[in-house]
Amino acid sequence: MPQLNLVPRGFIAGVADRILRAAQAARTPPEALPQPAATKAAAAFPVSPWFSFDAVSGATWAPRDYTAFAREGFMQNAIVYRCVRMIAEAAASVPLCLYDGADEIEDHPLLRLIAAPTSTTTKAELFEAWYGFLLVSGNSYLEVSALSGEPRELHILRPDRIQIVPGEDGYAEAYDYSVEGTAPVRLDGDALPNVRRVLHQKLFHPLNDHYGLSPIEAAATAIDIHNAASRWNKALLDNSARPSGALVYASRDGNLTTEQYTRLKQELEIGFQGAANAGRPLLLEGGLDWKSMSMSPKDLDFIEAKHGAAREIALALGVPPMLLGIPGDNTFSNYQEANRTFWRQTVLPLVQRTTAALAEWLGPAYGLSNLALQPDLDDIPALSSEQDSLWARLEKSTFLTDDEKRAAVGYGPKPVVASDKFNPGQLRAPSGQLNGGRWTKPGDGGSRTPSTGDTAPADTTPSEGTDTQPTA
Repeated sequence: MPQLNLVPRGFIAGVADRILRAAQAARTPPEALPQPAATKAAAAFPVSPWFSFDAVSGATWAPRDYTAFAREGFMQNAIVYRCVRMIAEAAASVPLCLYDGADEIEDHPLLRLIAAPTSTTTKAELFEAWYGFLLVSGNSYLEVSALSGEPRELHILRPDRIQIVPGEDGYAEAYDYSVEGTAPVRLDGDALPNVRRVLHQKLFHPLNDHYGLSPIEAAATAIDIHNAASRWNKALLDNSARPSGALVYASRDGNLTTEQYTRLKQELEIGFQGAANAGRPLLLEGGLDWKSMSMSPKDLDFIEAKHGAAREIALALGVPPMLLGIPGDNTFSNYQEANRTFWRQTVLPLVQRTTAALAEWLGPAYGLSNLALQPDLDDIPALSSEQDSLWARLEKSTFLTDDEKRAAVGYGPKPVVASDKFNPGQLRAPSGQLNGGRWTKPGDGGSRTPSTGDTAPADTTPSEGTDTQPTA
């Protein structure tokens, strides 16, 4: 909890006195106002300004409880758990490419650092935790450890243990990391020149300057409905998997005595409640009659309400409900389209903003100003149909050259092979003719069309720049 400043009683008295005097001044002409006598309250709180307070210095805290999001949302709700796992695992599986401007770098220390962030952590584990924290809390924190002037390790920090310390300009100046029962450790300054020690990525929050908005907070109402429906189902199973009924005492003797009522209630609770006692026959005596209370179709709408809550949770987290098995138009073509939508609208935007932040954060450590880290879309199986469609369109584009087609799909110019220029079966143009002595193509510049097995004449004079020696 943040440290609060208690408001002194004198402050409240002074504010009330100013409000009263302002109301009187509004009803009384200025020249008729009496001069107020000097009092302790007036001396302690001058007329201008009306309100004066000391801002709480130090760190600001996250506006919502991260523990509640983690427990009630991720840990106790199957829809939230599956959505977060789907997004985190899909985003962590995306292969990454490193570029220096337009040139791809296949081997680089940054790629090796991402592949093995620590000696006990893999790339998949690092990014799964990164995206998982981002979706549950709206914030993710990554710390870099440097050795010998180079980044050596990347460590994920739990968001609930981070406390942002704003500077005089209002921006984050440092981060206090504390584990329960220990003193906070301040993470500030640069780990390397122009490389901050901590990278903070957050989701957009319209009412907070320092912390991001968790998608679970936006779906909190739907999560409560879904959890309540699950607990209702559990309670229904505990009560023999059917709605409760009523024991009606129809005897002429009147009501049951207190002893009879207590004994009957205990027998019902012990012998007939619970899944183990489901279907057990009930023996009634002494004018007792069982009246079952059935549920109307309106009462059964809680099942549809649970599906509606699950749909809202999935949409808040960016997962098409069809991928979670929620009832709907679940056809094969719709499933394929939903999967592509999931990757295009949810997974790739998260990956692209993360890779851009990583490249901007760690780029200065390697002295590359145009360093760019981008996802490799060609190696994503879910988008293979889009790649096939793109290649088919380019293949039919006759107005583009091969190099232009390659550039359209992210490849460089086609490499030149020596066999594309010279063929041992080709002839040279005879001396004295145009381009005499040069290699010829079939029907191009030669005195006759070369055929298989033709060789150049012995007295052919080689052209300038050729490596052929004259014959003896």
